[in-house]
Amino acid sequence: MDESILQFARGIIAAEAAAVLGVAGAVDESFVRAAEMILHCPASLLVTGVGKAGHVARKLSATFSSTGAPSHFLSPTDAVHGDLGSLRQGDVVLILSASGESEEILRLLSLLKKLGHPVIAITCTRTNTLARHADIVLAMGEIAEACPLGLAPSASTTAMMAMGDALALSVMHLRQFTAEDFARFHPAGQLGRKLIKVGEAMTFRKDVNLPVASDRLSVADVLRLVSTIKRRSGAVILVDDQQRISGIFTDGDLRRLVTADPDTALRRPIAEVMKPNPLRIAADRLASEAMSLLHKHRIDELPVVDEQDRPLGLIDVQDLVVLKMLDDAADGSDPRE
Repeated sequence: MDESILQFARGIIAAEAAAVLGVAGAVDESFVRAAEMILHCPASLLVTGVGKAGHVARKLSATFSSTGAPSHFLSPTDAVHGDLGSLRQGDVVLILSASGESEEILRLLSLLKKLGHPVIAITCTRTNTLARHADIVLAMGEIAEACPLGLAPSASTTAMMAMGDALALSVMHLRQFTAEDFARFHPAGQLGRKLIKVGEAMTFRKDVNLPVASDRLSVADVLRLVSTIKRRSGAVILVDDQQRISGIFTDGDLRRLVTADPDTALRRPIAEVMKPNPLRIAADRLASEAMSLLHKHRIDELPVVDEQDRPLGLIDVQDLVVLKMLDDAADGSDPRE
């Protein structure tokens, strides 16, 4: 093993970490003004940068959009060749440039000032051209690049990303952006799936296709009652006289009952053979929590109840397979009966 490479790599990481820590100390009242300007922006936030700063700008624009602040990336080069037409009245522009002297950035800056758009700059100093003409300056301070030649943008872009993330998430905090809001903006993908509620994921619902029966009936009467439901689940929820959940009876329970007592199984009271006081979950809990319960207890169905313990629905393992949550919970064992 080449220890010199390990030491070199650790030095690069340490240099970038130091740059980020330095940025934390540079956050001041200008940062608060920038966050409030974006929060109250009547239109969109356009984020721009050239070169490596442009790549950071694209990522930050996506972060703003996904956390409730409408945002778009604006290429400085394309802007002066027609894309400036994408700007609308009320747009705020966030410009990223470590030096604040890039030709493309200054050309765009001049046009933005003529059009009257507010400009927020993330740059190294308050004395460069970009900083002198921006409305708000988030100055990171002089940053030594981690590159051994001192040339390749490295520590500066890491610090720029950290400052931009802090700005985006601060705006999110001011907006009181919730997990539910986040899920609405991320309906697909792992992040969105983790925030889906049980009530949204369940397909067996009260008064639609939910198998519910009185616990005073016989096994045969219960089976006869639920046989009229077009889409069958693998379980029936049993309720007492107050319509509160009292038990659950699954296909697996029926197989075991008939195998052990084929002559009288169907005539037996369901209350004698159901699983009393079953696991249940509220509709406003995360679907991922339901998946965890199904997996932990090796069951297929989980009743969904309201505050009075009355059934609202039934979440089935297949509902969660559709959401691709089964893989998240799997550890090599089979969660089914």
